[in-house]
Amino acid sequence: MPPKKSTGQVQQWDIFELALEGPDTENPFTDINLTGEFTCNGRTIVQEGFYDGNGIYKIRVMPDIQGNWTYRIFSSSALMDGITGSFTCIKPSGINHGPVRVRDTYHFAYEDGTPFYPFGTTCYAWTHQGNELEEQTLTALSVSPFNKIRMCVFPKHYEYNYNEPELFPFEGSAERGWDFKRFNPEFFRHLELRLRNLMELGIEADLILFHPYDRWGFSKMDPETDERYLKYIVTRLSAFRNVWWSLANEYDLMNKAIKDWEKFAGIIMRYDPYCHLRSIHNCFHFYDHTRPWITHCSIQRVDVYKTTELVNEWRERYRKPVIVDECAYEGNINHGWGNITGEELVRRFWEGVLRGGYVTHGETYMDPKEILWWSKGGWLHGSSPPRIAFLRKIVEEGPGKGLTYVPLEWDSVCGGVPNEYYIFYFGFFRPSFRIFRMPKGMQFKVDVIDTWNMTINELPGTFEGDFRIELPGRSYIAVRMRKV
Repeated sequence: MPPKKSTGQVQQWDIFELALEGPDTENPFTDINLTGEFTCNGRTIVQEGFYDGNGIYKIRVMPDIQGNWTYRIFSSSALMDGITGSFTCIKPSGINHGPVRVRDTYHFAYEDGTPFYPFGTTCYAWTHQGNELEEQTLTALSVSPFNKIRMCVFPKHYEYNYNEPELFPFEGSAERGWDFKRFNPEFFRHLELRLRNLMELGIEADLILFHPYDRWGFSKMDPETDERYLKYIVTRLSAFRNVWWSLANEYDLMNKAIKDWEKFAGIIMRYDPYCHLRSIHNCFHFYDHTRPWITHCSIQRVDVYKTTELVNEWRERYRKPVIVDECAYEGNINHGWGNITGEELVRRFWEGVLRGGYVTHGETYMDPKEILWWSKGGWLHGSSPPRIAFLRKIVEEGPGKGLTYVPLEWDSVCGGVPNEYYIFYFGFFRPSFRIFRMPKGMQFKVDVIDTWNMTINELPGTFEGDFRIELPGRSYIAVRMRKV
């Protein structure tokens, strides 16, 4: 009879891990079945296990209720089958608020109810750059305003990113060929290390599972390999509370049909018992974001000049949260998607947020060593991050339910909560005064906000009905009204 294990305590929404010694078969990745049933107060989580190399098999679970959990292991190997045990799930602490969920149709909150406002950044291949640069990236993130990061599982082959990674997800090599039936556990352990680093910083990992920018063959694997890879990575990583699943970056540039993506979504939902957020990202053609497996819209710009101006339309079309994950990047490279100014990126943030959505940052400044943040990480050089931090603070100090587009003016965007809270934003327009016509019978405190210089001027007194506000005649000014 296999022994009963008592394995101490783990915080709610943290990772409980069992490491089991098992058989060293011809191919442990495919030959052995391993599943655990974890139960507490009527809640049961069925969690698949995986092979982690060196004769060790693992099962990870994210306990989502407090109390005493018991478990039993089922396996095709007699060495592991029938193992039972228990552990205690205790109260979470610090910045552990659980996984992020959709809240109130268009917004997000952690599992414990704490609002989550995604102010993300893009760093596609940062985990493939070696320890020194990766640690530098983590240091930069630790003092940045970003609480979500878009990042690829597979290495990336594209301009300013031609270096060879140190680790690959499969055994073998590009020259000799890959053994797509044998994963490289060291690659996945390294990815897990970086996910834990992000978790400690309170940063959500928007993990891109497929992308087309590839010279190693990972974007053109056969269907069986795709499915085996998805099962393995979802089984390994679903216990991380800070993981989001992005099926693809620019799915429509890959040689896969819609039925393939739908099948992939089904695999993710089957092996992720915690229902982490799920999305898919476009290049030219939007995916059908009304599909029930999609939790939120991950959108790339659809126009050279306009993108975040359309957020409110996408909200109404898809009835889901909208994140413009690629609205162009602050930088100076030769591509139009990578050479907008910091002022323009910040303007796009304000437009998207006040229309009830969210926007993701990226930075592409030329560098003699081709270390561009958008792909490799490193240090941030742009002027937008402190202004994005300023906007994030304003949003987090605002209504907890999040902002909604309020169409009160034809020549400015307004977001807020009707009859409670409004922010009017004038973008690159620069009025020297503005006459507002607000609901009668309500008094408002008024602030004039310089979104670029990051100042807030609270006006004396209160305002009601029709009133005039003097403005500085500069671009990037906003007016905030809070009901008294």
